[in-house]
Amino acid sequence: MADADGGRTSPTTIYDIARELGVSPSTVSRALHKPGRTNAKTEARIRATAEALGYRINPLARALPTGRTGTLGLILSDITNPVWFDLIRGAERVTAEHGRTLVLAESQESPELERHTAERLVPSVDGFVLVASRLPDAEIRALAGRKPLVVVNRRVSGVDCLVPDVAPGLRAALDHLAAAGHRSLAFLSGPATSWMSRTRWDIALDEAPARGLSIVEIGPGAPTTAGGAAALRRVLASGASAVLAYNDLMAIGLLRACRDAGVAVPGRLSIIGFDDIFGSDFTSPPIATIRSPVGALGGDAVRRLIGAQDAPPPLATEFVPRGSTAPPGYGP
Repeated sequence: MADADGGRTSPTTIYDIARELGVSPSTVSRALHKPGRTNAKTEARIRATAEALGYRINPLARALPTGRTGTLGLILSDITNPVWFDLIRGAERVTAEHGRTLVLAESQESPELERHTAERLVPSVDGFVLVASRLPDAEIRALAGRKPLVVVNRRVSGVDCLVPDVAPGLRAALDHLAAAGHRSLAFLSGPATSWMSRTRWDIALDEAPARGLSIVEIGPGAPTTAGGAAALRRVLASGASAVLAYNDLMAIGLLRACRDAGVAVPGRLSIIGFDDIFGSDFTSPPIATIRSPVGALGGDAVRRLIGAQDAPPPLATEFVPRGSTAPPGYGP
């Protein structure tokens, strides 16, 4: 309410509204929290007065009788990675459409921070969307036993998961390299705790030899531009003529390191990233990549979490050729 000078000293409560209208606090509470349980004219007057006085419903207080806060938690492994921008926007849009609030948190690639963040959020959210979670499977299943939960970009048995189909785009990329004459490939792996990094490596390991490509894994590494740059010495020592990076950030970092070291791309090395993040075509040359449709999964995950959608069919990845690949030995 306001003080004598008109300044607000404390949030408006149902008691302030009750005094203003001369009704009981219980009547105000019913009108605001249980529509239709009060006379229509009275409810309209109460809502108008609440708005005029700046009353805001406290979701945690509302949760006391219902057990639900109307709030969902989305925990990302790395909020600085552009691959998640569209996913966040899609999740936020669908959350708002269903009258709920989305809380965004980041684990910074740390299982410990992710665990502590989830524990802090458990009392105040109705469910979780975990994106590229770094938690062990057993801990994810335990969290799913406490709150509704959807995992994005990772599979955990016994838990609702949404994962793009990695194989189509990766096979097309390997076909492209083999057709260009490459015979040796290096895979820059991401974090050791990344399910998706292991999955991409396993598919590449199975598919490359069938196309006449030898393959070696380099890593694990940080899924950042610095992580990609740090791999250059090992890439050159491997003798590989082409590199498939865990993500576009690593591919861009490797491209920059090549430029600084005078290693021609796509002459000495051809480079392919993964995800088709915003800006992956801004480099010189533009980074070839495997587009992963994770952006569409944000809204789907929220719909699954609140029971508004059945499990959608998996979306396929696709190869996007650009200037960072060429036949081995091509160019200056």
